Amino acid sequence: MTEALTYSIRTARSSDSDTVTALLIASYSRLLAAHYGSDALNGALPYMTKVNPTLLSSGTYYVAEMEPDNIVGCGGWSIARPGSGEIVEGEAHIRHLATHPEWVRQRVGTSLLARCFTDARVRGIHKLNCFSSLNAEGFYRATGFETIGPINVAMTQNVTLPGTLMSRELL
Repeated sequence: MTEALTYSIRTARSSDSDTVTALLIASYSRLLAAHYGSDALNGALPYMTKVNPTLLSSGTYYVAEMEPDNIVGCGGWSIARPGSGEIVEGEAHIRHLATHPEWVRQRVGTSLLARCFTDARVRGIHKLNCFSSLNAEGFYRATGFETIGPINVAMTQNVTLPGTLMSRELL
């Protein structure tokens, strides 16, 4: 890209469901392929690319939008730990962060995380945790997250995807 393209970050709405689903499919199916085999992806993608309606309407999930209905990134945070629903006071979890493959390295993910950091601090969160895919570990590390260790993220009782548990203090 020779010219700078601009986007804005806004709080997601329930009506963004179809557009966010399309983005998750485009992002995860293409960007994860370099770090996961086809068997792992074929098993996990149907679960990873489903929009969580509760998260989408939570007020803590955001989209990066060039213009209406042209979403190039999404992501947010929740107080409840993904999978278990466990809540630890002062902690939250980064959720479903994705960038359209054509927008990688345009600071979309970094902008979405910055919004998460700001809004989480306002709500009294002092620590963010993240279940990172293998390909995103470097991105999260560059934004201040530290690697805790390997994790197998359960998509269903029979489908898991290897990842990395990461954490970041919010100062």
